[in-house]
Amino acid sequence: MRILVTGGAGYIGSHMVRRLAQSGAELTVLDDLSTGHADAVRGAHFVRGDISDSAATAKLLAERKIEAVVHFAGSSLVAESVADPLKYQRRNVGGAAALLQAMDEAGVGKIVFSSSAAVYGEPRRLPIDETHPTQPVSPYGASKLAVERMLAERAAAHALQAVSLRYFNAAGAEPHAGLGERHDPETHLIPLVLRAASENASVSVFGDDYPTRDGTCVRDYIHVSDLCDAHLRALEWLAGGGRYDCFNLGNGDGATVLEVIEAARRVTGRDMRIRLAARRAGDPASLVADATKARRTLGWRPLHADIEAIVRDAWEFERRRAR
Repeated sequence: MRILVTGGAGYIGSHMVRRLAQSGAELTVLDDLSTGHADAVRGAHFVRGDISDSAATAKLLAERKIEAVVHFAGSSLVAESVADPLKYQRRNVGGAAALLQAMDEAGVGKIVFSSSAAVYGEPRRLPIDETHPTQPVSPYGASKLAVERMLAERAAAHALQAVSLRYFNAAGAEPHAGLGERHDPETHLIPLVLRAASENASVSVFGDDYPTRDGTCVRDYIHVSDLCDAHLRALEWLAGGGRYDCFNLGNGDGATVLEVIEAARRVTGRDMRIRLAARRAGDPASLVADATKARRTLGWRPLHADIEAIVRDAWEFERRRAR
């Protein structure tokens, strides 16, 4: 299959490009490199560009004879979205609309969209399944939900086939392939903890008075390799005639902030200092996925559920990158 990966130079996108290349797909990557890294793209034809340029994207789709799109491109910082909501409407929602217009013009009818558990907002029940109300509390989450609705509406009205994959907390790495998290700024807990271990620095814990087993927030960490497997299965589902659906991606179990830090201590053999700080606005106490629907419909099952194994892969990437 000939596939366009938007945002394929980013963290999850570059892992997906590698997995698709291994499957024998003919790949094209479109990325503006605003946050991605060109050296992470391997086994694909790379084009530097912006999905908001609908005419250029349509031309690329036609020239490369693309049959399906895997869409990662967009902005993903919750705090930034609160400070600059218009950017997230422009880049995430406007960019997706331009991409869909280009797909229409080029006759491309299949897309897998990188969505987020941020579409749910504050959890009303745990674990969270796809019937949970969608009431995002950040412009980032709102932008993801807007794209999901756009896809669902177009799938109902046109010949579009689409899947929205709602990630919980993407984590881990494929260190043997030289792929891992390289965000700037870094906002994810695991790389921040590992950076503290490398630099003999402290790590901030935002709130220790939540109603959880140790007072710190619980999150459902899903290995990036398992995310890639879910995308492959979503593409297969579309190829088999699937029209539109959304699926949670998570392990169905959560780790607290302190448990992640303790796992990092075991993996690295180093003792990170903890700096307690006030709760951050909008941080739910627990976010844990019910991914039963993905298991039943896509035949997907996460293979890297152990938090220590996830941290170990991320640590090995950090060590190799430091050499």
